[in-house]
Amino acid sequence: MKRYSIIAGIALALLASACNQKEAAYRGLEKVTYTPTDEIFANPERGLYSGGSYDSEAGRALSQGVLKSARTAGRTLYMLEFWLKPFFESDISEGYLNLIRQSLEAYRGTGVKCILRFGYSDNIKDLSHPENDAPFDASEEQMLRHIAQLKPILQEYSDVIYVMQAGFIGCWGEWYYTTNFNGTDMQARKHVVDALLDALPGDKQIELRTPAYKMKMYGYALADTINRSEAHLPTTKARLGGHNDCFLAGANDQGTFQGSADRQYWSAETNYTIMGGETCAMSKYCECDNALKVMAAQHYSYLNMSYNHSVLNYWARNDCYDEIKARLGYRLALTNAYFTKKPSSGSPMRVALHIDNKGFASVMNPRDAELVLTDKLGRDVASWPLESDPRYWMAGTTTVVDQSIELPSGLSGTYTLWLNLPDPSSYYQDNPLYSIRLANDGIWDEETGYNKLHIITL
Repeated sequence: MKRYSIIAGIALALLASACNQKEAAYRGLEKVTYTPTDEIFANPERGLYSGGSYDSEAGRALSQGVLKSARTAGRTLYMLEFWLKPFFESDISEGYLNLIRQSLEAYRGTGVKCILRFGYSDNIKDLSHPENDAPFDASEEQMLRHIAQLKPILQEYSDVIYVMQAGFIGCWGEWYYTTNFNGTDMQARKHVVDALLDALPGDKQIELRTPAYKMKMYGYALADTINRSEAHLPTTKARLGGHNDCFLAGANDQGTFQGSADRQYWSAETNYTIMGGETCAMSKYCECDNALKVMAAQHYSYLNMSYNHSVLNYWARNDCYDEIKARLGYRLALTNAYFTKKPSSGSPMRVALHIDNKGFASVMNPRDAELVLTDKLGRDVASWPLESDPRYWMAGTTTVVDQSIELPSGLSGTYTLWLNLPDPSSYYQDNPLYSIRLANDGIWDEETGYNKLHIITL
């Protein structure tokens, strides 16, 4: 017992020393502590999603009213599925292309982004005889032609696209029940993915249905998973994420995984790539403790709110659904911050922010970050880019952002310092619906999309 007491004493001493060193780094600064909140609220590019689908040009395009209703209900993602049933052997008609354009146009300004998937067949009546509902996809040549037709639309409306699922191949675009793509031949599948990567801007990701597809198509192994220096680059490796559409359905999630190495691969990759999907069947793996554990390990950013109801209802009955809703994607909260005690105009001011990420994942798409100074009338006086990329504020960690800002000369009176995390698109930079809200009490301004840090007197 004496030996263990000595070890415990040493550990406590080391901890105290680390705390003292930390406090010493901020000696002479004013410390501000922030209160976290358990409130579930909407934040861009994360959370539960709803959705709709189209299978002909005869339908009406998606309306802004549908998207605004989703945003009012606290959802910032809406999935669009376009089924190219009439075009197995022909180009996509101009009428259907216009329907796609109009539906994507509807997203702008609503605070909602798109999870996008294209496919050909969306139904198998009898899984014991799937051949009765073939064909499930177009030929590789025709498919590549369709992607070329869609490229200008995807480029024009990339600002509304949160992520695109690879789709196209197989029934439901899930790459399994397929007419034209051999299950062991990865080259034709790779040609489709390469075309999709080319069709989207380099800062957009594409999700594959299983981790094995990425490894087999591009020759990656578990040892080749993305590291920090490779993350968020316009490379194939950095742009391919995953979606699991039978999440927690069984030991291998109905073919999603071929073994433990696949799970490890996604756990590592999804530190930096988008992960989401839907549940499809109740199983013992859906129990709350395991569900939360897997979502954290594989960094889930989104899930379908409409399927599978047996799983979603189980989570609600067992009191973990609210936690899942709150933690999908990122959940950023200030713990404390340190500021120059008596700042003066025309002089440097030190700002040190401690930001926890209690979500399952990080921010995945490009995101601006800035400090903003406003006067007592709420007018912007100055702003400074943050020397930190929110995509690297990793899940389960605390990030310290410590920098000096030069206050403008000639200021006098009371001012407020804010943290602003806006969407970088020129369409949305000044729209608070697209700015990230921190999970703290009393700091969010819904009119500006700013998070209040500190009030200073100059």
